[in-house]
Amino acid sequence: INHYQSSIIINHHYQSSSKVNTSKQYQEMAMQQGPGGMGPVMVLNQNTKRQTGRQAQLSNIGAARAVADIIRTTLGPRSMLKMLLDPMGGIVITNDGHCILREVDVSHPTAKSMMELSRAQDEEVGDGTTSVIILAGEMLVQAEPFLRHDFGMHPTVIVQAYHGALQTALEICEQQSITVDIHDTPRMTMLVQSAIGTKFSSRWNDKMVEMALQAVLTVARPSGNSSNGAAPEVDLKRYAKVEKIPGGEINDCTVLKGVMFNKDTTHSKMRRRIENPRILLLDSPLEYKKGESQTHVEITDEKDWNVMLKMEEQYVERMCSDIIALKPDIVITEKGVSDLAQHYLAKADITAFRRLRKTDNNRIARATGATICSRTDELQESDIGNNCGLFEMRKIGDEWFCFLDECRDPKACTIVLRGGSKDVLNEIERNLQDAMQVVRNVVYNPKLLPGGGATEMAVASGIRRAALKVQGIQQGPFTAVADGMEVIPRTLASNCGVSVIRTVTALRAKHAAVYEAAGADAESNPPKCHWGIDGTTGKLVTMEELGIWEPFSVKVQTIKTAIESACMILRIDDIVSGSKKK
Repeated sequence: INHYQSSIIINHHYQSSSKVNTSKQYQEMAMQQGPGGMGPVMVLNQNTKRQTGRQAQLSNIGAARAVADIIRTTLGPRSMLKMLLDPMGGIVITNDGHCILREVDVSHPTAKSMMELSRAQDEEVGDGTTSVIILAGEMLVQAEPFLRHDFGMHPTVIVQAYHGALQTALEICEQQSITVDIHDTPRMTMLVQSAIGTKFSSRWNDKMVEMALQAVLTVARPSGNSSNGAAPEVDLKRYAKVEKIPGGEINDCTVLKGVMFNKDTTHSKMRRRIENPRILLLDSPLEYKKGESQTHVEITDEKDWNVMLKMEEQYVERMCSDIIALKPDIVITEKGVSDLAQHYLAKADITAFRRLRKTDNNRIARATGATICSRTDELQESDIGNNCGLFEMRKIGDEWFCFLDECRDPKACTIVLRGGSKDVLNEIERNLQDAMQVVRNVVYNPKLLPGGGATEMAVASGIRRAALKVQGIQQGPFTAVADGMEVIPRTLASNCGVSVIRTVTALRAKHAAVYEAAGADAESNPPKCHWGIDGTTGKLVTMEELGIWEPFSVKVQTIKTAIESACMILRIDDIVSGSKKK
């Protein structure tokens, strides 16, 4: 029954009255109607809202388009920033797709699932969070005409065509990719600049690029099965700590050849600068051990009280003498250090730090070559870390920081960020994380694809050619994926302020011309076409000339995630939402 027509329904049970209902009400009655001669059967709660069939699919597409439109303007070097107020009253200023969607509060279930896409993309490859949402939204918008007509296609036909187009897209990406050496600094620099050229920190590009490369190559180390050709291990979360200190300039940011933590020495007389220190790390307390549970001691003789105090002192003294026997310069423990232990250590000219975080202790162990010990009576010479070149206490602002710097071959580092305000520091940290993730991806999979919409246009051209071989009704949705891929160059052109239609048409012609120039070999050995859009000026350039490259893994993950999620959302034909009974 057409939604825009009214139907007159005559109720046969009650001949006395006739009622005019809309087709929607009629459908609901039909769904609830019980066996002949009986009233409606109420299956769902009265508060429940339900959308079914085409209505549900079109509602989902509308929600996906709305989410994509929120962050469409944040793509490319001419991107705009978004200012968001979080629930606690704080302000977030960013153009990072994942960060924006994390702060936006939505109620539509499909919009929520779209936001999960950017989170998955951020966790998997760390970049491309904006592109994946725009691409997924566009894939759903392209499917809308096939669903809208009265003779509309079944969603599973569209999904099947989308999966076929995805396989073609991945093959084209493989053909367009180039391999890179991770120690080729100029090419790696170009790669990181492409990743953060669209961000707030692009003014300090050279500094950020240098820091991202240095941090990742410091933390990278061969994995256990590197002999089998396995990728190296790069654990940025655990071993590359970002320390944000308000004040100073962004040019003061640096990556230490070692670690830094916000602690002062336990005793004012301890040394505050040592060259080539011997470092001992502990995770046990340097104080008298208290009972695990509540302990009561009954003393009948007053001399026993003094004996008990003496025993406590002797216990601490024995621990300190075990430490002093190894002649370390610095002792760092995760637990407490009693006043008596401080006295013994200061007397032996040993600098001590207490209550350090477990994560910081692990970083120090990896940077200095020390071993974290649990018992002082089992200490050995091999537990001492000798790789640190300089220990120094420095005051930044009102706080004292301990620097363990100039380490020989450190496999952990601290990144010190300085900036005018907390908002600036938070945004720079987000940009730096993206840059480091990009380098990490290339270390894992050293392949690059051209940026600036070149890969997307190459994929679109390839899918259009492949669509000519597709038989039957699947050809339409197969070609629609090619139109959807063009949303990236289209958005880049739009954000530059140039004529979108002229620019995209010219870019399409460039890609077609390269394919035709290859002649008969083009089918078996497709040519590489790296023509794209300069995101700053909006002109067409080759990506070799502009130097805009993206990691293969990021681009492939973006295309996979966008098309697969679009397929999942298209297969939803019933949305039931409502409050549960308390």
